[in-house]
Amino acid sequence: MTSLALDSRLATVCPATVAEEATLAALLRCCVREVAGPRGQVWHAEPYVLLRVADTLLRVRTHGGLALRIDGRPEWLDRGSWQLLNADRLVGLVETELGGTNEEFATQVGASRDAMAALLTARRETPAPTDPWLASEQRLVFGHPFHPSPKARDGADWLRYAPEAHASFPLRLLGVRDDVLAEAGETGSLDELGQAPEGYSTLPAHPWQLDLLAAELAAPLADGRLVDLGYGSRPAVPTSSVRTVYEPRIDRCLKFSLDVRITNCVRKNSWYELIGAVELTRRLGPVFEDLSAAFPGTRWLTEPGYRSADLGTRLLEGLGVIIRASPWSVCRPGVTPLLSGALAVPGDPPADPVRWWRAYVERVAPPVLEAYLSHGVVLEPHLQNVLVGVDATGLPVEAIFRDLEGTKLVAGRHDLSGLPGRVVEALTYDPVSGWDRVVYCLMVNHLAEIAASLAGHGSVRELWAIAGEVLTGYAGSRQWPRPLADLLAGAPLPAKANLSVRWARSADRWAGYVPVTNPLAVLS
Repeated sequence: MTSLALDSRLATVCPATVAEEATLAALLRCCVREVAGPRGQVWHAEPYVLLRVADTLLRVRTHGGLALRIDGRPEWLDRGSWQLLNADRLVGLVETELGGTNEEFATQVGASRDAMAALLTARRETPAPTDPWLASEQRLVFGHPFHPSPKARDGADWLRYAPEAHASFPLRLLGVRDDVLAEAGETGSLDELGQAPEGYSTLPAHPWQLDLLAAELAAPLADGRLVDLGYGSRPAVPTSSVRTVYEPRIDRCLKFSLDVRITNCVRKNSWYELIGAVELTRRLGPVFEDLSAAFPGTRWLTEPGYRSADLGTRLLEGLGVIIRASPWSVCRPGVTPLLSGALAVPGDPPADPVRWWRAYVERVAPPVLEAYLSHGVVLEPHLQNVLVGVDATGLPVEAIFRDLEGTKLVAGRHDLSGLPGRVVEALTYDPVSGWDRVVYCLMVNHLAEIAASLAGHGSVRELWAIAGEVLTGYAGSRQWPRPLADLLAGAPLPAKANLSVRWARSADRWAGYVPVTNPLAVLS
């Protein structure tokens, strides 16, 4: 599945216009899901969806089912006449409806819109990577479709490091004196990036982060605990998360801290996450052996080591880098990894969409469910954490799961004695929270978006019927465990409340869910 049609449109339409449309669509989706929907203020009147926000009636044409794709321009009812709606007016309605004060909200929405326009302009000037995997990583211009400010980013220099702008840049290299070196696991690949002086080890750093940490780095650079080794010899390529890059010299992905807010979170590697990545890599090896035996084509990207400098918590976390396997290193020959999020971008469908979709669901869904039910492991299979390996015909044949920060263990099913309490807290979910996370990421964030893109303006019902067949077959093989039986019976699905989190200015880990209609319900 490709996105040539979208690329063609983006090349001809004014970036500001496209950014306004995308911003309005995302905020409107949030209103349906989190504002009007829970208040019973959403109605279907074909061909429109109508909703009421702050006593104002809005209408919009949609398709895509749960994914709520927008057709044409939304409108609002003004003294009996329908007028075109814009993002600024909708922001004002949301502010009135939600009450209270959040002086940041309108600024964040506007900054996200401006960022989209800047990204669209930059993409016209810089070609995409020739590597199909890296090109897919850099396709997410509009971000999360149900987030009020999906491209809001702190910092003045963000565009030069943005994957969506087809950025690439050499890493900065530091030498860490051996007496302040902090590391665990397998880190030897980092030494191949540059030659450190005797008594030092090489530590790659994101150049943006070094600028952000300049004041804190002055003292250790002056007294020799750190030395500046200059820039790496080859450009690294940022992947979809912004802070994780692919370093071609060592064929590894490197996950850095960035002390900037990207959508909901300041993106740093907390000390307990550095430890947790290595611990989970050790524990999940046998789990993925079982999963790949039961579901051929299941892959994962290990995070076998981290390195940093023991210079207090601020620099330990700020300079911490997690080493991750690259997708090319785990796919079998002839298979091309592609980011699932890029496949959710509207584009040209495959020649046989039904066959493609069945293969896709078979690759992605059963391993995620099996990990939870049989192994007590909560994978986080949202669109940026899954890569799908396609064969020479474009058919999905592998699923590659990544990013152990979001992977958790179900509390009570694993012996975590001996680990620091904060590490245990970061590594675990209770069973209910774990299942909610699995179902949200898999069904709402992931499969619903892929189905909408695959169906285009047609009905997604046939695709969900096929997904139901795949999941029913898996449920039968597991003797119909209760959570899976409820899911297939049509129980409402949990959808993450991103608007509520941004409005409350809460940490992302406190994000709640709102119930949404299960597309399998009409099939049961």
